Amino acid sequence: MIDGNGWYKGARHVPSPFSDSRPDVEDISLLVIHNISLPPGQFGGPYIEQLFTGQLQPTAHPFFAAIYHSRVSAHCLIRRDGEVVQFVPFTARAWHAGISSFAGRDKCNDYSIGIELEGSDFVSYTDQQYQALSILTNSILARFPKIILPRITGHQYIAPMRKTDPGLVFDWQRYRNELKS
Repeated sequence: MIDGNGWYKGARHVPSPFSDSRPDVEDISLLVIHNISLPPGQFGGPYIEQLFTGQLQPTAHPFFAAIYHSRVSAHCLIRRDGEVVQFVPFTARAWHAGISSFAGRDKCNDYSIGIELEGSDFVSYTDQQYQALSILTNSILARFPKIILPRITGHQYIAPMRKTDPGLVFDWQRYRNELKS
C-alpha cells in the first residue's frame, strides 16, 4: 500500500515544504508515534494541516502567534475519525522529532518515520485511530523491514524531558497486538 515514491495509497496527500532528502533511504529503521492538537486540547479544524504546510495564521488563535513560524512536519497525521493525511513521503525526511536520540543514536529524523495522532496526552485515542494506525503501521513494516517491533516508540522516549507524547493514555499493548510481527 506504499508506492515506489513513498506515498501511502490509503492517505489523502497534502505535501509539506518542511522536509528534505534523507542521508540514506536504506537506513529507515525507526517509527515514532506522536500526538498533536491545535489549538491545544481541541480537535478538528484545519490548523494541523496549516501548521505542517506553513499556512497557519498567527491571528487565528492566541496560541498560534508562538508557533506559526515553526518549520515542522510529520509523515502522516491520523485524525480522530481515522482519516490518514500524508504530508511527506516515507522516503524523505520529515521534521518531526527535533533534538532526539534512540538506542544511543542521535538525529532520529534521519532514519525514522513520524506518525502524528490527533489527540493529547490526556484524552483517549479513538477506535478509528487505532485501526488506521495499525493498518498504516503494517504497511510500513512490510515496506521498511529494518523497522521491527522494538523500534516502534513514542516521542517521549526519544526526546525525554522535552516531549510527553503520545502520552500515558496511548494503549501500547492494544496497538502492538494489531501488528504483524
